[in-house]
Amino acid sequence: MSTATMPLAAPSGLMSLGLFVVAAAVLALLAGGYWMNARIKYREPPRPRPEEQPHLPPEGAVREVRENRESLEVPEVPKGGRPLTPYELGNVDTKPSASKERPRWSKGSSGSFGGGGLGAH
Repeated sequence: MSTATMPLAAPSGLMSLGLFVVAAAVLALLAGGYWMNARIKYREPPRPRPEEQPHLPPEGAVREVRENRESLEVPEVPKGGRPLTPYELGNVDTKPSASKERPRWSKGSSGSFGGGGLGAH
């Protein structure tokens, strides 16, 4: 054997050892992840049994109710008083509307702000 081929053999053996170490590290990470997942699943409560699952009410499925709602009026500012801030108003409730007609958008409008329609003309 000549000395020219000897240095080429040493790096390939070192590279093989390096690849083996990297492969072993990847396998160790995968096994550790599997082990951690098993520990986490063991701590979770068990899945509900069939008798613990939700059931339909005795009267059957609940149907959708459609109604128009309108907001309650904002209290008027007394003369010389200061207007209320949103924090002072609190939650503004709604009430059922007397009108049964569904509100419609303007013709040529998508109904949303910035929807790209022509808007009201």
